[in-house]
Amino acid sequence: MSRPQILLTVEDYNRLRALLTSRVAQYVSGSERLAELRTELQRARVVESGEVPADVVTMNSIITFRDLDTDELETYMLVYPGDADISKGRLSVLAPIGTAILGFRVGDEVRWGVPVGWRKLRIETLVYQPERGGTDVLAEADLYQSSI
Repeated sequence: MSRPQILLTVEDYNRLRALLTSRVAQYVSGSERLAELRTELQRARVVESGEVPADVVTMNSIITFRDLDTDELETYMLVYPGDADISKGRLSVLAPIGTAILGFRVGDEVRWGVPVGWRKLRIETLVYQPERGGTDVLAEADLYQSSI
């Protein structure tokens, strides 16, 4: 199955490329996770921040997605590995689902391998996208998480 092209900001693309070769990434994630992210970056269309539509998942976005097998809704902020904390709803881009949703749009369905099999997700809502405003995205994410 062919995956559609994803959309990334220049800043996200450059930071993620640097992440691929960092010692932190190689320590935190196995080579499979890094290869998946590398593949996603290779197929990405890279644009300036102001050109990103408001419905595209970028780094530090807060996303609600639906698990299409269980019908459960989950909300996370997509973050770099150093900011990841699943107890605070911060999902690392190097987690299988984090890599899967990067650059996709609200309404897109994503099928992605996870350690226990496959997950089918639909991106339901983009609660927050940093390209559309906000300054301290992690503090904003904490406020959002504490309100749900």
